[in-house]
Amino acid sequence: MNRVGHGQPDVADLPVSTPTASDTTRRGNLSLVLSLVHHKRAISRAELTRVTGLNRSTIGTLVSHLVELGLVNEGRASGNSQIGRPSPTVTPNRSLAALAINPEVDAVTVGLVGLGGEVIRKIRFATLQSPTPIEVANISAAILEGMKVELESGYRIVGVGVGVPGLTRVEDGVVSYAPHLGWRDAPVAQLIAEATGYSVTAANDASLGAIAELQFGGGQGCQDLVYLNGGPSGIGGGVAGGGALRTGRNGYAGELGHTLVRTDGAECHCGGSGCLETEVSLARLQELVGLAGADIDEVARALRASDPTVVMPEIRRQLDYLAITLRNAVNAFNPERIILGGFLATLYSMDPDYLVSQVRARALHGPGEVVEISEAQLESNILMIGAAELAFSRLLADPLIPLP
Repeated sequence: MNRVGHGQPDVADLPVSTPTASDTTRRGNLSLVLSLVHHKRAISRAELTRVTGLNRSTIGTLVSHLVELGLVNEGRASGNSQIGRPSPTVTPNRSLAALAINPEVDAVTVGLVGLGGEVIRKIRFATLQSPTPIEVANISAAILEGMKVELESGYRIVGVGVGVPGLTRVEDGVVSYAPHLGWRDAPVAQLIAEATGYSVTAANDASLGAIAELQFGGGQGCQDLVYLNGGPSGIGGGVAGGGALRTGRNGYAGELGHTLVRTDGAECHCGGSGCLETEVSLARLQELVGLAGADIDEVARALRASDPTVVMPEIRRQLDYLAITLRNAVNAFNPERIILGGFLATLYSMDPDYLVSQVRARALHGPGEVVEISEAQLESNILMIGAAELAFSRLLADPLIPLP
């Protein structure tokens, strides 16, 4: 212990260490390599060298450092047709994990997601009514308490990401408005952090779904993308331009569920009327197949097994309104691809050619002819993977930060 007056300098008098340019470069390179391994899930040293433009020796040093930090694993060299020595394969250490939480009007889902975007476990706790923010925090804490032995014995948890079906500020995790949940100015990230003891970040669920599809699903390699997700709590969206998510001034961008599709339409939760959400909804599909409260996968199976003459008129009615929103998105953003998730993917799968034809007929010729429409590849795991990306983001930006 240093004491003033005993020949030792006071702590306040010690020089402050500042990062050097080489330190900053090294951290940046470690971040680049770890992010590539995380998003590719498996990548050879040779591919890392090619993609990053760094030399083979530097990549070897960076990978070795990440192995020492326990962030990645290096496997046996894969034999391929390349000339020269086979290149070792680098994979994420799946014992490094994030927790993902998704509150909905009828449930709270908690997921365990390993580095590399693998959903290891997912637990859905059904609720009889829309949970309050405090109830979400308490339910999440109870689920995690039940997983305590598994988490402590097998994983290092980097934090918690929360995907909320509503307008959510990423900087402080406050949900300014979630109409279906009935939340206003709810400090959900703070409440969950206090209940669980973990570091928590929150954002809009559909925006997180867009990130997940960009990084791990059907949006890989796509620079301009529109993602729409339909769930029990309505329809949300995310828009990417130049390979990055458009967040808007407060992180509220992408609320395509509140596109006006019917001038004489019903009143919406948002206070407007004739929104997409009022005409295209999971509740209507549940009623169509007589499965009130059923999850999306169950409704999808029932629709496919139903008499087409019974279900297709409603399917096409909803697709017509969905086409109006997609037409507006195509004209406004000129996306390369539109990806549909949740029950919107189910609608599309029931008659894909019909939706494509309606969008092309309504959109401007140029952007309408080039856009592709597809289902989300990550299916029901998409929001878990997207929320986990929030928790992983700090580590990916700086792999040298202290971890549990």
